[in-house]
Amino acid sequence: MRVVNKPWGHEEIWAETARYAGKFLIIRSGEALSRQYHERKEETICVLEGVLRLELGRAPDIEVKHLQPGESFHVAPGTVHRFAAEAVDVRLVEVSTPELEDVVRLEDRYRR
Repeated sequence: MRVVNKPWGHEEIWAETARYAGKFLIIRSGEALSRQYHERKEETICVLEGVLRLELGRAPDIEVKHLQPGESFHVAPGTVHRFAAEAVDVRLVEVSTPELEDVVRLEDRYRR
């Protein structure tokens, strides 16, 4: 397993092939990934622990969903989204196409 440290927590990449990738994302309480979209990457997530704040769309029309453990969401290419952990740490599993570097950041509190 390959661990990639991030300012919001870390990723544990457990599968990486030419056709798919699998990873765990651990988002620390109070932290958030960038508001982003993917040009080619397609992913499906499932929350394992905590409550995920899922933001969809661009300001001012952002839709907020709270995903509980066991709930999943499919992110199609071009979907503007942000994952965040509010009160507790969040652990989720992500299965995706292999384009892990395909991230277009629109907003990022860590100035990446």
